[in-house]
Amino acid sequence: MFEHTMPRPSTQVIWSEAMMAYRFSESHPMHPARLELTARLCTELGLFARENLALVAPPVATDAELALVHDPDYIAAVHAVSADPSASNLKRGLGTEDNPVYAGIHEASARLAGGSLIAADAIVAEKALHVVNFGGGMHHAARGKASGFCIYNDAALAIQRLLDGGVERVLYIDVDAHHGDGTQNIFWNEPRVMTISMHESGMSLFPGTGYANEVGGPDALGTAVNLAVPARTPDAAWLRAFHAVVPQLATAFAPEAIVSQHGCDGHVDDELSNLCLSVDAQRQNALDISDLADRLCGGRWIATGGGGYNITGVVPRTWSHLVAIASGTPVPLRTAVPEPWREYVAQRYGISAPALMGDGAELWWRSWEVGYDPADPVDRTIMATRKEVFPYYGLDPWFD
Repeated sequence: MFEHTMPRPSTQVIWSEAMMAYRFSESHPMHPARLELTARLCTELGLFARENLALVAPPVATDAELALVHDPDYIAAVHAVSADPSASNLKRGLGTEDNPVYAGIHEASARLAGGSLIAADAIVAEKALHVVNFGGGMHHAARGKASGFCIYNDAALAIQRLLDGGVERVLYIDVDAHHGDGTQNIFWNEPRVMTISMHESGMSLFPGTGYANEVGGPDALGTAVNLAVPARTPDAAWLRAFHAVVPQLATAFAPEAIVSQHGCDGHVDDELSNLCLSVDAQRQNALDISDLADRLCGGRWIATGGGGYNITGVVPRTWSHLVAIASGTPVPLRTAVPEPWREYVAQRYGISAPALMGDGAELWWRSWEVGYDPADPVDRTIMATRKEVFPYYGLDPWFD
């Protein structure tokens, strides 16, 4: 549908302090301070002042918009607990330990969803080439149920809006430590959408799904792709896994737009996963996804946030890198974290924040083409995924 590309990169960032109303409790891991600290760091780094970057406040998605991917009865249930938090609806996942309910939860959740909907609108209307909604990425929400801190699935809504706007194929890439089960299942039988999730194995982490043999519904076989890496996977193996699977399938699928989920809870200092990643690797992965968007779909890219619960040491740096990459000029890893931001963190949280924008990690990884090691559990994961999915695209699972 797209006949030309825009001057690159015209970038929008979805941000408003109203997004901080998505707040389950003061002690809940999904605390909105992670968003405020990210926006504050972006400001201190000068990212929000870039001439090609526009800040856009998200609207509250309407019920009709939410119904693009959610059951109307579920939307009504969220409304009900939003008006009366004493009326939990456990059948719908509302009022659980993961998803406590509170007054106003519908509006707060629908605002995050609205952010990703207007991101899709901007791409379709060619008002922006890249859009970042670091407050989004609520990938566990299902059609009819809340799950894993997620009420409405904004990433799925963005994908559906792109399809409805005439985009013929959308690639969804999810690198959160947890399987992107909600988004996968919403598009399970939709051949116009490929969902790729690289996550810690369900053998050791919620939600316990996302294995290589989950490949899509009968009308969309090969469009669900899962890389379930083992616990304790480090940077080099994680990047190796990505590059052994994602570029090949992305190229074969030939998307017109990419929607990505950049949960940063795979960091070694995040307590809610067992992966051993660095900010450096997560930044490199964002660069890799940006490159895929440039190469395959004219740069059209929506990037969302997701998980990430080390709110002072990891999340703000990782998502500031994402904003910098999306707006065309990455922040070098050796860049000093601005002192005013570090002072704010020290005064507000009593924590000494990192001094640099990177962790000083070694990012070299072994290319898949140099050989497969059957004794390596990550290599076995890679091979399992390639064997399951590559044949659908005429790719050799051993080579390419």
